[in-house]
Amino acid sequence: MAKNVTKQIKLQIPAGKATPAPPVGTVLGPAGINLQEFCTKYNDATRDKMGDILPVEIKIYDDRSFDFVIKTPPAAFLIKKVSGAKKGSTKGSKEVVGKLTEAQLREIAETKLPDLNCYTVEEAMKIVEGTAKNMGIEIVK
Repeated sequence: MAKNVTKQIKLQIPAGKATPAPPVGTVLGPAGINLQEFCTKYNDATRDKMGDILPVEIKIYDDRSFDFVIKTPPAAFLIKKVSGAKKGSTKGSKEVVGKLTEAQLREIAETKLPDLNCYTVEEAMKIVEGTAKNMGIEIVK
């Protein structure tokens, strides 16, 4: 018999650094799942991506068991990491705070492709380029 999903929770947690303390504990504690078990499984699954912030979708079932799916890092995080910018612009595209080459843009788009609503790398590049421009990152052709 199929288990019923009682809750679906989305979090962004640093890879390999989930702990039962806040913010993970305060969100998942009321859901009634074993926090230490979740943290151990998440940390083991993300150990190779240390330093990245990874979104995770957690499905909690009526018997308090759970499954989770780890997504690719947010586009803004990847853009800041590759361009070396500390943070995005406060004035959007009017203020340039960093630069990306087209090759770097393609690399980010290839990383994000599984989670984006598109089929080709070129379409993914347009999505990531729009995010970069709104962050004040200039794309060098």
